[in-house]
Formats: sequence, structure tokens, C-alpha cells
Amino acid sequence: MKLFFAPLQGYTDHIYRSIHNEVVGGIDEYFSPFVRCDGGAVRNKDLRDIAPENNCGVNFVPQVIAAGVEELAPLLAVVEQAGYGRIDLNLGCPFPLQTARGRGAAALANPDKVEQMMQELKRHDTLKTSIKMRTGFTSTDEGLTTIVILNNFDLQHITIHPRLGVQQYKGQPDLEAFARLKEASHHPIVYNGDITSTDGIDRIASLFPDLDAIMIGRGLLARPTLAREWREGCERSEGERLATSLEMHRRLYEYACRTLQGDQQVLARMQAFWEYQKPLVDKKVYKRLMKTTSLRNYEEAVRSLE
Repeated sequence: MKLFFAPLQGYTDHIYRSIHNEVVGGIDEYFSPFVRCDGGAVRNKDLRDIAPENNCGVNFVPQVIAAGVEELAPLLAVVEQAGYGRIDLNLGCPFPLQTARGRGAAALANPDKVEQMMQELKRHDTLKTSIKMRTGFTSTDEGLTTIVILNNFDLQHITIHPRLGVQQYKGQPDLEAFARLKEASHHPIVYNGDITSTDGIDRIASLFPDLDAIMIGRGLLARPTLAREWREGCERSEGERLATSLEMHRRLYEYACRTLQGDQQVLARMQAFWEYQKPLVDKKVYKRLMKTTSLRNYEEAVRSLE
């Protein structure tokens, strides 16, 4: 079973991906947070994140998000110009800032736009394509309609998160809806959603033994060693997990101090690192890490973890 690291905006940028790959590994493919257009142009921040020189040694796939062909075309152009042969189209983002513009999961409610975007991708035949989607935006019927459209195109795989877009991350994953979409698809299917333990990986692999891969996002942010533990068949202690997180932190902190301006920028980046790892950290220390406004106090809090 292949394991993919899901993209998460504000967390899994190129430096995080590189550090995780070097320190922990166990991941077959890393996906970038979605690249998007603002004001008709691709954001410079996104261009830096997918630049080949920033992703050396990582098996990496750029992901894009678009409301239609007019936004998709320039995104495909920059991915091709960067020399990539793979691209992932996001039809799954549930956040209102994106769905209000017809992007992400909202596209599932507009089959004509999905068809048009797929035709545009087909014209870029140098790019192998995969899709990340929800089971629908407001109903599973939308997801099934999208699957029928996608069956007419050549795809590497389809990643399905078994919630509706309007649910965001509320409620339990709908495995029945996932199974319906999986059975309707002609393509390899990847499962994504609420995997937080090695037992969770085993459960999904047992329920759906013919999956192409399992994609994990928040579970890997909370437990960076998760994929490695599953591959090795040996769970690490909390102390071992914390030691790994501290090594990742050391490298990320050094990079942040070199490249960001001022204490607040550095602290914002590092506090995002700890946000999902709260269970590993003493409550009082976690509060100090998240509330401090100076690097000196932050460094003291980190040292208390070592």
C-alpha cells in the first residue's frame, strides 16, 4: 500500500516537506498545497513553493485549484514551465473562501465546468493528471456525476475524502458514500480522511484492499512518524516521537530564522508546527510555545522539552 502526504495550506510548504522526507520519510508522494490565481496571476508565494530547486530529493506533485478553464490555463502553464510531468487538480477544498468562488468542492456542483477543465487538462498531454475530491458538495449525487465525467479521461488516480464539501471536517467519514464512488470509478482510488494511527491505516486497507494508496494529512502533522511506524510494523513511544519532532523543529526553526523577518513571522511559522502536536507536549509548555511574543522565551520553552 502506498502512502501519500496530503497538502495542508499553511503547514506543508516545501521546507516542511523536505524536512519530513529527510528526517522521517516513509511517504511515497508529497503533494503541494494548492497553487491558485489571484487577480488573474499565479501567486509568487505558490511559484516559490513548487520551484524544482525547492523540492529536490522529494517525490513531489504540484496541486492546483481553479474555478474554471480561465484560471486553470495559467496554472497548467507554470507547472509545465517548471518541468513537472504530474499535476493534481483540487476538487475537494471545503473552505468557504474557495468554494464561494466556485473552486474546490464547489466545482462538484457544476459538472459543465468539471468537463471543461478536464478537456483543458487533456490538451496538456505532457502532464499526467490526478484528482482530489469530496463525495460531493451538497450531495453524493454530485460526486457520482463527477465520477462519470472523470471516467472519460486518463487519470493516474482519484483521491476521495468521504465527506461532503458543506461538512468541511464535521461529522464522521461516510465510508458507504466512498464505496459507492469507488465502485463507480474506472480509475485507481486513493482514500483520504481521519487517519490518525497505524490501526487506522490497517482498518482502511482491510475494508478496501484494492486501494491504490492512502493519503494522510492532519494525522501526519500530529504524528510525523506515523507512515514510518506503519511501514516498520513498530509503534514508537511518545518520547521517541517527541525526539523526532524536535529534530524536525530544529531544522525548520533554523530555516525560519534565516528567511523570515522579525520575531512575529518566525513565531507564527513555528507555532503552526506545534499546533497539531499538542498531545505530545506538556500543557504548560504548550501554552508558553503558543502565547510567547519573543524568540528568547520561545527558545526557552523548546529547551524544556529536550
